[in-house]
This record gives sequence, structure tokens and C-alpha cells, in this order.
Amino acid sequence: MTTSFPVNRALEIIGGKWRPQVYCTLQDGPLRFSDIQRAIPDVSRKVLTDQLRELEQLGMVRRVDYSTEKHLHVEYSLTEDALGLQPAMNALCLWGECHDNQ
Repeated sequence: MTTSFPVNRALEIIGGKWRPQVYCTLQDGPLRFSDIQRAIPDVSRKVLTDQLRELEQLGMVRRVDYSTEKHLHVEYSLTEDALGLQPAMNALCLWGECHDNQ
């Protein structure tokens, strides 16, 4: 019998190399793709696109298309569910800062 731990579900959503960085980047409010990419310069365009799509499918990121006839304007933001992770993410960041040199 396999035991399901809620922490596993959380790690499925926020785990990986780029997802925590995307989350932290969007924590202060909506951003365009180029702003996210500037904030996380080491991520490739393709990987960032894939991560944003996956987070959107998981219900953690909202994509809003403000396209007009002349301009494509897309913004990404955290959903209410994702904002519920702020205390946990802040605790993880603090722990990471305290253990940065170990």
C-alpha cells in the first residue's frame, strides 16, 4: 500500500530548478514574459515558456492576454492558490539564506 503525503503534492508543484524562481519572481505582482526572463537570466526562453505553461495547468499561474490588433501583451501572475504558498516559500528562502555557505 502506497502512502500519499501532502508534502509530495506540494513538491510536485513547486519542485524543480526553475519553478521556485518563477514563483518568487511573480510574488510581487503580474509581469510580462520578458520581465520574468530578465529576472531569471539563466533560464532559456523555451524552458521558461514550458514552466509557465505547466504552472498554468497546475492552477498556480494565471496568464492574461491583452492582445490588440497591433500589440501582443501577455501578463503572468500568481493565482490565489499560489499566493497561499507565500508563508512556506518565505520560510524556504530564509532557510536557504541561513544555509547558503554549507
